[in-house]
Amino acid sequence: MAAAPNLQERPAPAAVIATHGLTASYGDAQALFGIDFQLGENEVVAIIGANGAGKSTFLKCLTGLVPARRESIELHGERIGGLAPNAIVKRGVAMVPEGRRLFPSLSVEENLLMGAFARRPGPWSLERLYALFPILKEKRHHPGTALSGGQQQMVAIGRALMSNPQVLLCDELSLGLAPIVIKEIYDALPAIVAEGMSVVVVEQDVAVAQRVSSRVYCFQEGRVSLVGPSDALSREQISLAYFGV
Repeated sequence: MAAAPNLQERPAPAAVIATHGLTASYGDAQALFGIDFQLGENEVVAIIGANGAGKSTFLKCLTGLVPARRESIELHGERIGGLAPNAIVKRGVAMVPEGRRLFPSLSVEENLLMGAFARRPGPWSLERLYALFPILKEKRHHPGTALSGGQQQMVAIGRALMSNPQVLLCDELSLGLAPIVIKEIYDALPAIVAEGMSVVVVEQDVAVAQRVSSRVYCFQEGRVSLVGPSDALSREQISLAYFGV
């Protein structure tokens, strides 16, 4: 496959997290092939691509759930590839996983408190989360999985924020949700970034991905097929990078 077109005309902010030639495999099956990626301070970057393109695997590498070479991932210049997930959380990287994965036996508030085990200092607390998502305060004693899909997604985001991360990784926030709920969740992003956060959003909806981010990476078959400013990429460029046709 030819090298990915790089359409970035503006300098990216100073890197918070970066990957260099990142590869990943599941047994004998290679899933990522030399991913170069950069996320700047207070930046929202979107990753798009078809199912099986390697988007979720990439996030799992960043969080230590899939092994990676130490030198292939850097957080503020520190090589963190291959560290254990709990060590990466303690360094300030948290993920909102696809499917939310709440603890069914715990209440909303207990699910949120599970995110605070790293005890990192920062602005996020139960009170701050309840101000961001008021419905969670109202439902705080309900079982987490008894909420609507959108409310469960808010709990999953809140649980990640409770670790007070520097980098928030969001895998398919809009999956299975109504458009009005998707808008409500993404409308919370500016308040999150304003607290000094950098965010990676994996998103199937290309229009949403472009709207909420400053830059877009497109993955195709485990490789970066396109990268550029969100507001400068045409539908034709994205279609070619997305489908390869």
